[in-house]
Amino acid sequence: MDHEDQTNHCAQGEERKSHHSDKMKSNLITRLNRIEGQIRGVKGLIEKDTYCDDVLNQIAAIQSALNSVGRLLLEGHMKSCVIDRIQSGDHDVIDELLVTVNKLMK
Repeated sequence: MDHEDQTNHCAQGEERKSHHSDKMKSNLITRLNRIEGQIRGVKGLIEKDTYCDDVLNQIAAIQSALNSVGRLLLEGHMKSCVIDRIQSGDHDVIDELLVTVNKLMK
């Protein structure tokens, strides 16, 4: 993801909003739709009394896929919003980012 693709994608003023490219939105939505389907599949496995280890492996796959979505969003956020806010003199974004990264790493 190029920084120039993310330029001016950060919220200015009071409203915090992200403006991802159509390609990025499509990629994220596709990934989230796939994850949603995997979750429905796990629900079905539980309803069918599927062996626990098989269900746990599917849950691990879902967590991995969700982590990938988080990494993509984090990368875009760091390359756009964080850089822009630092360049404009707003260094509070560093503490905000650290809190977010700590949540993602739990």
